[in-house]
Parts: sequence; C-alpha cells; structure tokens
Amino acid sequence: MRNSLARVVRWFYASPSLLLTLSCVFWAGNTIAGRLAVGEVTPMTLTLLRWVLVLAVLWPIYGRQVRQHWPEVRRRLPRVVGMAVFGFTGFNALYYVAAHYTSAINIGILQGCMPMFVLAGAFLAHGTRASLVQVTGALITTLGVVVIATRGAPLAVLEVELNLGDILMLVACGLYAVFTVALRDRPQMPGAAFFTLLALIAALTSVPLAALEAGVQGVMVPTPTGLGIIAYVAIFPSCLAQIFLLRSVDLIGPGRAGIFMNLVPAFSAIMAVGLLKEPFARFHAAALLLVVGGILLAQAAPRRGQRQSG
Repeated sequence: MRNSLARVVRWFYASPSLLLTLSCVFWAGNTIAGRLAVGEVTPMTLTLLRWVLVLAVLWPIYGRQVRQHWPEVRRRLPRVVGMAVFGFTGFNALYYVAAHYTSAINIGILQGCMPMFVLAGAFLAHGTRASLVQVTGALITTLGVVVIATRGAPLAVLEVELNLGDILMLVACGLYAVFTVALRDRPQMPGAAFFTLLALIAALTSVPLAALEAGVQGVMVPTPTGLGIIAYVAIFPSCLAQIFLLRSVDLIGPGRAGIFMNLVPAFSAIMAVGLLKEPFARFHAAALLLVVGGILLAQAAPRRGQRQSG
C-alpha cells in the first residue's frame, strides 16, 4: 500500500498538465470565494488572515532558507517589499473589494487580461518589444474587456459608466503585472523560499489596511462561513496552487506553463454559473472568447521563438 501511494505521488508530481490545471481551478475558485466573502468577512481582514495562515504553514519549512539568503535580499529589500505590496497585498485587497461591486464572471474574465498588462510592462521596464502577432492579440483581449465593461455594447464605450468593481479589478491586474515583470530581477534564492518571504511582507503590510478598515467600518468578526473562506484561499489559491506552479515550471519551463493560465477565466465563468447561479449572458461568452483567444494569439509567436532557440 505504501509503495502504491508513493508511485501515485511521484506520478502526480511528474504530471505538469494536471498540476497546472489544478492550480487554475484553485485560482478560479478564488473568484468564487471573493463573492461568497461578501457579508462574511471584510476584504482587508481576508487579505491579512490569508497571508498570516500561509506564513504559519510555510515559515517553519522555508524560514531557514529565507534567513540564509538574507544578505542577498537586504541588497534588494526596497524592490522585494514593493513586489509584495503590489503583487500580494495590493492585488488581493483590490480583488476582494472588487467582489463587492461586480460578478465573479466579470472578475474571472478581467483577470485573463493580466498577460496583456505583463506584455506592456515588460516593454516599459525592459524594452522587450512585442511582435505584430502579440500586439494583435493584446488588441483582441482589450476588446474583450470593452465588451465586459459595456455589457455587450462596445460602441457605447464613450457613454458607459464603468462598474466600480470592474475598474478595481483592472487596477489589481495592473499591480500584479508590475509584480510579474519585477520577478525578472528578484534575489537569487529558491522559489519557495522567496514566496515565503513575500508572504511575510504581505502579512505585515496588510496590518495597516485591516486597522484602517476596522477604524472606518468597525471591527467585524468573520462568520463561520468567513473562516471557511479564509481557510480555502490560504490553502488552495495561495499554498497549493503556488507549489504546483513552481513544480510545473521546473518540469516544462515558464513559457509552456504560462499557457495554462488561459484556463482561469473559463473555470471562473463555469464556477460562477454552477455555484453562484450567476447569469451567463451572450456578451460574457463573446468576451471570454476574445480574452482567451487574444492571449493564445499573443503567446503563439514567443513559443515558436522558444522552439527555434532550443
């Protein structure tokens, strides 16, 4: 029995497609958790406790590695703090606030625009030029965002009053894109240890936001449902999804692993309809096709280049 279990675990950890698909399912579940959290746990409390729980799990395992690489981290501490604030604290805080004002379907589809923001950020930060195919893909994905924002009437874009939640979600995606672009110059240390360090900084920088929220709205103790939501986002989108992603990148590289991120908007829409009973309109389907299709098109040229360079 023990040998059989060991073989299953080895097979599981050697299956990047399965690992990445599960990661996308967990991240899509985060959109559902954000909507379910409304009235159960406040956004800043959810953000704070999410990273506190992640830290409680990972620090005993990777804390020693973080301390060992501290001299390297200290030389780049402002950059590392900025990465945690933008990619972990800021992104998640806006993400959960956005869930109060827009649907899980919208959140999931808009999250699919993140690769396009990364493309623009890589050009601004590192001068990485996009090909015509990539630019075309970015424009198609942007059209998908317009379809969402105008509820299927893109010609009314100049007249529409944008949903506050959609705007916050787009800002959140921009913050995470900054984090992603900055990963290129992160300290040289194991990925899991670096993730643990970012979780530590995110937990610390979430405290002022939670305190401000409590001062403005009063203290709200999470309900039993809220505690369950906190546990889910800490265990699945935070810990397991990140561990599975790191393992998959080791197996097949970041380029091929990144393709699977296109599944997040699709899974988000399916879960929102199936679990939250949110209506799935025709414009949602059109926007989903535009966002995912644009990302696939934008990624086609780099993959060909990677094969040639290999």
